[in-house]
Amino acid sequence: MKNLRIVFMGTPEFAQYALQQIVEAGGNVVAVVTVPDKPAGRGQQVHQSAVKQYAIEHNLPVLQPEKLRDEHFLNELKSFNADVFVVVAFRMLPEVVWNMPPKGTFNLHASLLPQYRGAAPINHAIINGETESGVTTFFLSHEIDTGNIILQQTVPITPDDNAGTLHDKLMIAGAKLILQTLDNIEQGNVETKPQPELNTLRPAPKIFKEDCRIDWTKDSHSIHNFIRGLSPYPCAFTELITAKGEHKTLKVFSASVVNTQKGDFSCGAIRTDNKSYLHVCTADGMLSLDEIQLMGKKRMGIADFLRGFKFEENCSVF
Repeated sequence: MKNLRIVFMGTPEFAQYALQQIVEAGGNVVAVVTVPDKPAGRGQQVHQSAVKQYAIEHNLPVLQPEKLRDEHFLNELKSFNADVFVVVAFRMLPEVVWNMPPKGTFNLHASLLPQYRGAAPINHAIINGETESGVTTFFLSHEIDTGNIILQQTVPITPDDNAGTLHDKLMIAGAKLILQTLDNIEQGNVETKPQPELNTLRPAPKIFKEDCRIDWTKDSHSIHNFIRGLSPYPCAFTELITAKGEHKTLKVFSASVVNTQKGDFSCGAIRTDNKSYLHVCTADGMLSLDEIQLMGKKRMGIADFLRGFKFEENCSVF
């Protein structure tokens, strides 16, 4: 990789780890492109992306264009005379950008393409109950996540995985795949293949807040996967209705399937001893809520939660 001039493009921790591995492996990163700084949090303090923070710490030039077609940005990008662009968790690039370097622009995607094209492949894979995922490097083309595949690596999804743990597994596997891809490009032995045309494609669109609401009319295993797939972020939630009719938002970070029939109780009904367990009725049984967070309170295990919050009769969630 030392003979390749690399421009790296990315934003979050997932991308920052890949950048770090390239630098530590001796890659010649001549510039970094990331999103502009923006206010975040309650104090609206200016937030720098994880990629920018790493780049500054290692004296790498940083470009933060508002618009990727801006003439000043394009001229500055050209001035680095990069051989290849590496893209990880960034914005959709126009052709004028991805077609610039002579050895191409490749992207790392956190799925086994063509499955789970889109912004949230990690979440959707677990929500759909998959037992494996993976990472793919591919050259960019006009349609998002559709370019020719360079390399792929399968990563198992265990029953204990959630979006957070799978994120970390794919982050590590993805960085290794990027290094291998860069080595192949440098050696001139890259062999690509078109993405296979499958009858059924599972998409991975961006997840919005309302998409995270739990539907208690589904079966226990589907709800369990839904909670895993959104934990720890953006996190599944439900609305708790107290005996007084109050509505309180309840985030659910982890749960487990209970092999107990729900009887005559309706979906969303709560069963608890107010000491050690909190069960919610589903379409085919019950789900135990194991780690939750009530609006305005801290995230905690269910036993700790029940020490400070007692459920009355006829409480439910929806």
